[in-house]
Amino acid sequence: MKIFIYVLIAVAAGLVIYNATELDFNNLLEGDSSVALISILAGLCAILMLGILLISKKIAAKTKK
Repeated sequence: MKIFIYVLIAVAAGLVIYNATELDFNNLLEGDSSVALISILAGLCAILMLGILLISKKIAAKTKK
């Protein structure tokens, strides 16, 4: 399960990096740039939630001992 979470984090980070290259800083909220911005925010949220899941798994493992 831990390896799967790390793979998902890597995929989300890759999507964030890819969408960062699609941004047009002159028209940030228009066209494809707005889709890229929303995708970047979604990827960052996914990374945050997966990090919280990893931490909660570690806490659960320590409390079982």
